Amino acid sequence: MEKQLSILIPARNEEFLARTIEDILANIEADTEVIAVLDGQWTSPAIAQNDRVNIIYVPEAIGQRAATNLACKLSKAKFVMKVDAHCAFDKGFDRKMIEKMQDNWTMVPIMRNLWAFDWKCYHCGKKWYQDAKPDYCDQCSKGDKIRRKMLWIAKKRPQSTSYCFNAEPRFTYFENWKHRPQYIEDKEKIGLTETMSLQGSCFMCTREKYWELNICDESLGSWGNQGIEVACKTWLSGGKVMVNHTTWYAHLFRTKQNFGFPWPVSGRDQLRVKKNVKDLFWENKFDKAIHPISWLVEKFWPVPGWEQNDLDKLKQIK
Repeated sequence: MEKQLSILIPARNEEFLARTIEDILANIEADTEVIAVLDGQWTSPAIAQNDRVNIIYVPEAIGQRAATNLACKLSKAKFVMKVDAHCAFDKGFDRKMIEKMQDNWTMVPIMRNLWAFDWKCYHCGKKWYQDAKPDYCDQCSKGDKIRRKMLWIAKKRPQSTSYCFNAEPRFTYFENWKHRPQYIEDKEKIGLTETMSLQGSCFMCTREKYWELNICDESLGSWGNQGIEVACKTWLSGGKVMVNHTTWYAHLFRTKQNFGFPWPVSGRDQLRVKKNVKDLFWENKFDKAIHPISWLVEKFWPVPGWEQNDLDKLKQIK
């Protein structure tokens, strides 16, 4: 029997993958499965066996977009949801998403920040917020009993519900949109709001749209600008990108040298992906588009990081 939803998790050297899957299984209320791709590396700790969990191991890394596509190829569900391998979830998040979903939409829950762990010195009790492990405790000058203390708390602030991209393009949060009348009315009346772009760590669409729009185009590059890619493909093809305010997920942001991105992607590679994404949409080369990118920018105008001359240049491109 086909599932309602397949949760697709591309993962490489992800220390919190097992905990993420455990959290998903504890909170799903629909007929939902998990398909995780271990991209070039086995995960530790191991993932517990479960009938709703499918694990694929790829001996040589293929990249985040390709790993997500591989997971989707194994799905037979109506809906697919790509999530990062370091997230926590609301009770019934899958059911709440399915209940409000429309077939030509891409939808995301509210995004919270995940407080996954602290470091604690078990000599004196000092704690450090999640980061790279301290070499020693500056309070008691000892370093032999600094250990990770798991928390897995979805912080209630901040809550992110609006995203955009600038003229580079580069992702950014869109605080001003949340104060506009349309956003406020939609949030109060239907519990849904439109968003220009996405952060990329979680999004849901139909499996049919995923393939029709080539949502994770591997030719763009292995990683980067995925939220912009998904949002532009959805909006420009005639769909909508929506935030579901009735549910949430929490994402662990990793910014430090010893607590960073698991795929080996150079700065040059990231610039190449950005160039490819810009070329696809700014030059009107997306073959499923019924709107130009200038239409999307005008829909949410004014948008941070865009000047009038940026928009005027887009309108001149045929």
